[in-house]
Order: sequence, then structure tokens, then C-alpha cells
Amino acid sequence: MIDENVKKLLEQGMWDLATCADGEPNVVPVAFKEVGDDGKLLVGDVFMRTTVDNVLADDGRIAVSVYDPKSLEGYQIKGVADYVTDGPVVDRFKAMVESMFHGAATAKGALVITPQKVIVTTPGADNKKVIG
Repeated sequence: MIDENVKKLLEQGMWDLATCADGEPNVVPVAFKEVGDDGKLLVGDVFMRTTVDNVLADDGRIAVSVYDPKSLEGYQIKGVADYVTDGPVVDRFKAMVESMFHGAATAKGALVITPQKVIVTTPGADNKKVIG
């Protein structure tokens, strides 16, 4: 589902996560993220209380936006997220966060996002094209 161009941009760029619950939209930038070997998107929960609450309240529905500010290449990935609080993914994010914040913050869990649709947001002829 995630082709090489999308994967490359996801690995290099910042992500914005969008969720909604009770009619109240929420969007948050994330820095602790990675693309799993299986194509799932992984996000460490450090300061994402509203995002996690919304995911749990809205059957896991989530959207991820990523783009390159110079070339304007961009994608929106719509999917379903599961929230996990233990295991190797959480351990990896805990180590990353604790190293960066010198123990002043930690990852409480992680979102494991299964992509369901990839949409081009790059300006031009392919804008809004579903590619995965």
C-alpha cells in the first residue's frame, strides 16, 4: 500500500495526525515516528492525550499528512490506529524519547496505524488521486 515515494517522504518529513471525536477535530505534529517493515505507521505517544482519546472514541480512524515544503510533494494517508502500551515498539519509542529529553519525558505507548488509503496532495494533475 505504501509505495517507495510515499515511504521516503514519511521517513524524512514531519507528520501531522488528524483525529476527531464528538464533532471536535484535532491535529497534532509528531516527531517520534517511523514506517514499520510491514508498512504500518508507528507513532510514539509522548504528548498526544487528545489524539489517543479520539482514536479510542472513533473506532481508530485517523489521517496522516506528510509533505515536503520545498517541492510541495505530499500525501494523506487514511487508516485505522490501534493503541499499544507495551512491547518492542513502545520500548523503542521510550528509549528514543528518554534519550532526547534526558529522562524528563517518556513515551506512554504507541499508535500502530494500518493504512487503508493513500491520497496525493501534491499540487498538479494528480492532486486527490488515490494511489494506494
